[in-house]
Amino acid sequence: MSDVQVTIVGGGSYQWTPELLADLLGTPSLHGAHLVLEDIDPAPLVKMEALARRLDEALGAGTTVSSTTDQRKALEGADFVVVTISTGGFDSMAVDLDVPARYGIRQSVGDSVGPGGVNRSLRNVPVLVGIATDVAEVCPDAWLLNITNPMTCLTRAVCSQTGVKAVGLCHEVGNWSLDLAIALGIPAESVEVTVAGVNHFPVVTALTVDGRDGFEVLRAMVDEAGGLAALAPHAGRPEAEEFSRLDFCRRHTLALTFLERWGAVPAAGDRHLAEFVPWVLTEDSGWGGAYNVELTAMETRLRHQDGYIADVDAWLAGTKPLQTWQSGELPAPVIDSLVTGSPRHLPVNIPNRGQVPDLPEGSVVESVCTVDGDGIRGRDAAVLPAPFAELLRRHAAVTELTLAAALSGDRGAAEAAFLLDPLAGRGDLAGTAAMVDELLAGTAAWLPRFAP
Repeated sequence: MSDVQVTIVGGGSYQWTPELLADLLGTPSLHGAHLVLEDIDPAPLVKMEALARRLDEALGAGTTVSSTTDQRKALEGADFVVVTISTGGFDSMAVDLDVPARYGIRQSVGDSVGPGGVNRSLRNVPVLVGIATDVAEVCPDAWLLNITNPMTCLTRAVCSQTGVKAVGLCHEVGNWSLDLAIALGIPAESVEVTVAGVNHFPVVTALTVDGRDGFEVLRAMVDEAGGLAALAPHAGRPEAEEFSRLDFCRRHTLALTFLERWGAVPAAGDRHLAEFVPWVLTEDSGWGGAYNVELTAMETRLRHQDGYIADVDAWLAGTKPLQTWQSGELPAPVIDSLVTGSPRHLPVNIPNRGQVPDLPEGSVVESVCTVDGDGIRGRDAAVLPAPFAELLRRHAAVTELTLAAALSGDRGAAEAAFLLDPLAGRGDLAGTAAMVDELLAGTAAWLPRFAP
């Protein structure tokens, strides 16, 4: 039985905590562990603690669980700290989307780059650094596993401002690889990738599919579909019973466009990729529709949240079978490898120590890393095709400006970050400056460093 303690900061999340609980309680090496759920809102903690007990009974994990709104108390004795928060919640997110839209910038997600990503970083960086500072003081040997966006900027903040061991964990590369395996009817492990990039824009520089050149496989799939021009738009097309090669091409049209033009393929959802460049989410493209990219409105996000809450209520009422299977999220596998020493090779976000030679040393990059009892370290050194390298160098610079602004409250640095971001800064200078003023004013309640 394990004596490991895992603390989830933001443990009241209806979206993430149920999956994390099922993953952790379903991991044999963590049977007998202690879980601590912490959140600033006590209301959902009651449900999440009850759900954890239901899952523990169903999975026979022998796990103990407690909850608290006291962050430092939650960290006492922690070996692993999983962070899933959203400073300002849906209220701040609505500002991130609505204000830029009035200036002609529509966003498909708004949580990593672009005006929404920069503004979200300004809110979240001080909070993440505060959490990491508490970790350094209360449980200095613990790992901080960040699943909060913007992942690159937030993980960089923790690593640059504290001595805490930290890693950013995201499912995008795994989901992309699984999509490809399902479309081809092969086992997931038959898709092997080398990745170099940043979170939500991880570029696959080498791809093997069932022993074959994966890029040639992808090109053949596009040819079979009739070429890129035949893939979009397909809005309203009924879902097929089985996920086919054509479905893969339509779901990843933008990624395959990058492959055709720049010779490598980013392995993330197209709705994330679209925000890294200024030429996808435009009026001419139907705001991404030409690439099958859809905008996620606040109404959709709120409807999803209602669904997450309904699921938890149904699980607790016994009217819906518990979700006990592994979700594909990375915290539980990473913890298992660190605890047991069993090595895994996973796409994760850590400071650059040569994994991506094209990007600055120390910047947080996403690449396939080895995770085992000795920690987490890069597996590969992968060179990016020149256009990808130049694009991601720009984003690395924006990250540093954003981080500096978030820590200091320097409005000049904040404005520079917005202006240099390819999506946020593509408009008229005066208009962009006005947009920045509105964003900062609209989210002032969560930006104390920027107060007059």
